[in-house]
Amino acid sequence: MSAWNKHEVFEKNSMLLLVGILVMVAIGGLVEIVPLFYLKSTIEKVTGMRPYTPLELAGRNIYIREGCYLCHSQMVRPMRDELERYGPYSLAAESMYDHPFQWGSKRTGPDLARVGGKYSDDWHREHLIDPRAVVPESIMPGYPFLMEARLDARSITDHLKTNAIIGVPYTDAQIENAVADLTSQANPDADGVDAFLERYPNAQVRDFDGNPREVSEMDALIAYLQMLGTLVDFKMYDNKANLR
Repeated sequence: MSAWNKHEVFEKNSMLLLVGILVMVAIGGLVEIVPLFYLKSTIEKVTGMRPYTPLELAGRNIYIREGCYLCHSQMVRPMRDELERYGPYSLAAESMYDHPFQWGSKRTGPDLARVGGKYSDDWHREHLIDPRAVVPESIMPGYPFLMEARLDARSITDHLKTNAIIGVPYTDAQIENAVADLTSQANPDADGVDAFLERYPNAQVRDFDGNPREVSEMDALIAYLQMLGTLVDFKMYDNKANLR
C-alpha cells in the first residue's frame, strides 16, 4: 500500500476514523492547555483594574438577572470599525474579575464595554424606565420597577466571599465592610465614604438614581454601567498601532 493510499484505512473503518479524530483532538487540546499550567498568569495585569465595589457587583447581578447580556455585548473587537464606533478595543485584564464574563456575541443593542461616563445618570435612569423616551427607535423593554425596588444587601457579603474563593482579590476588610460600603457609595454624605474610597480607589460616589431616601436596584445598575470601561487609562495603549 502506497503512502498516498494509507488514508483509505480510516475511510473504510468508521470506528477507526472516530478514534483517530479523538486522538488528534486530544493532542491539539494538550498542546494548547498544558503550557498554561506553567505560566504564572495568562492575563497581563494593567494599572487601574480593581474588583467591583459591592454596589457595582450588585448592579452586575441585576444586569445578568434581567438578561441584559442577551442583547448587549461587552467586548470591543480589534477591528477598525469597532474602534471608531466604541473606542479602544477590550483588554483581557478588563474581564479578569468577571465570573462569568459578559463578552457576548449578539448585539441587538450597542456594545457596553465603554459606556461608563458616556451618558449622565439621569440619561441612564430615563433610558431604563422608558427606553423610547431617549432613543425613539429602541426596542428595549423598560425596567421602571428598578426605581421602586429597594436593593437587598443582605447577601452581598456572601457574594464577595464567593468571588474571593474563585480568585477575586477581595481583602478581609472589603468583605467585612461590604454592606456599609454598598450604602456609602450611593450616599456621598455618609460617614464611611472616606474609608470606602480607601478600599476602592477612584470609585464613583453619588446618588445614582436621584432618590436619596434609599438605595434602589436602579442605583446599583447605574453604578455598574457607569464604571464599565473607566478603570483603565487607554492613553497608555496605542490600539490603532495594532490595526495598521
